[in-house]
Amino acid sequence: MIHHFRIAELNIRIIFEESRHNGPSLIQSFEPFRVSPFTDDLFFQLTVDDRLRPTDQEERETIRDFDTGNGNTLVDRLSDGGYQFLIKDLRGNHCCLLRTNKDFSDCRCALNGNYDMRCFGLNNALMLIFAFAGSFRQTLLIHASLVRHQGRGYAFTAKSGTGKSTHVSLWLRHIPDCDLMNDDNPIIRIIDGQPYIYGGPWSGKTPCYRNVKARLGAISRIDRATQNSVDKLNPIEAFASLLPSCSSMKWDKDIFNSICNTISRVIETTNIYTVHCLPNKEAALLCHQIIAQ
Repeated sequence: MIHHFRIAELNIRIIFEESRHNGPSLIQSFEPFRVSPFTDDLFFQLTVDDRLRPTDQEERETIRDFDTGNGNTLVDRLSDGGYQFLIKDLRGNHCCLLRTNKDFSDCRCALNGNYDMRCFGLNNALMLIFAFAGSFRQTLLIHASLVRHQGRGYAFTAKSGTGKSTHVSLWLRHIPDCDLMNDDNPIIRIIDGQPYIYGGPWSGKTPCYRNVKARLGAISRIDRATQNSVDKLNPIEAFASLLPSCSSMKWDKDIFNSICNTISRVIETTNIYTVHCLPNKEAALLCHQIIAQ
């Protein structure tokens, strides 16, 4: 079964080889992005085939085992320049084996386990592919909560549990003409030199999977404080603030340098702030007054 989607105006093809376990029900959040079959400008293709087996040990080199916050992922570099990922959930279950070419345009994966494990594995595989294929298209997958106000998107980053979703909820409650675009993984693209931000099919615990687009208004990092204030960051501070929120691979120079170049372009065209705040109405009003001017 072949399925076509357009996410952040990028064309994606997902092929499910015949299986009684795998199908589009594993990626229900992708339905708002479904489109008619296309033949032009493919961003990437993923084939889901449970017959896929790990690459022979002598043809791969272990790069690292990293914690995604939802489980561990083991990364191997392949002899042809591509990658192999073993995606595990919080219980250590092996949910997905993913193999990619060097630019992540052509990928294959095998899923394992029950329905929830397969959903987890496939969605995480698609996030990885999107983030790293996007590095070649001036595209960033960013960990943020995203609110739209009067046609512009305002992204709020923070460490998990710091309060970005809480701050966005205050905007939605107290500032007119706001709507939630995404609550965990919006997408930034540079198009014709200008930054745009999109909703996507990954939104954390909040089911907000919207096929929407806005000009990027600002990016702000939430910092819990005892009083409300907003600091505009200089370019070096802005880069240091934004980089940790973007999915990247420091061990791949081509991908990492491309991501850094895109971040630099975002900083050149967008104001970056730190919002020191309490979880109250006054914080949202002050932040809106400063960053949405």
